[in-house]
Amino acid sequence: MTGELNAAVAAAQNGDEEAFRLLYRTLQPGLLRYLTALVGADAEDVASETWLQVARDLSGFTGGEFRAWTVTIARNRALDHLRRQRRRPSVPVPVQSLGELPGDSDTAERASETMGTESAIALIATLPPREAEAVLLRAVIGLDAETAARVLGKRPGAVRTAAHRGLRRLAALLDQGGATRSAADDAATPTRTRAGADG
Repeated sequence: MTGELNAAVAAAQNGDEEAFRLLYRTLQPGLLRYLTALVGADAEDVASETWLQVARDLSGFTGGEFRAWTVTIARNRALDHLRRQRRRPSVPVPVQSLGELPGDSDTAERASETMGTESAIALIATLPPREAEAVLLRAVIGLDAETAARVLGKRPGAVRTAAHRGLRRLAALLDQGGATRSAADDAATPTRTRAGADG
């Protein structure tokens, strides 16, 4: 995949639009998941800003790991976005006014497609920020520890440690969720049995 990605980068630098589309289709899903954990609902906007900068600066890209270069741009755009958000007050929109907005796709279909991914990203977002970013870069984007370390400006060992801790926390959270569901099922079972006996 790396060889194919490198070939697409070279072709895109020479103006091949299909090669740029391949880069976009390859990287956008993981990039969007990463940005969702960083900026929430504004991930699409930040991803658009990222791709605009990638398109503008692609001719100056001089090799190295293209995926890491793109993620670094996305991370910087996300941090800029979060700084802007802190500076400007948000204006609440009444929920009633949102009911009239048209949807761009079938809501049920879209929800079923993204529920698993959104749940996973939401769970990762509950981790401490360093661990969340390390898990996202390693497990979601697919960067190795050295490349993720360059993106974050950290040592590879620190990234490995943060990712390991984050994954351990996620495993514990998932175990707690399973234990909670199991306890709830056990608690509900006698009630169902009694209801059946009484009926």
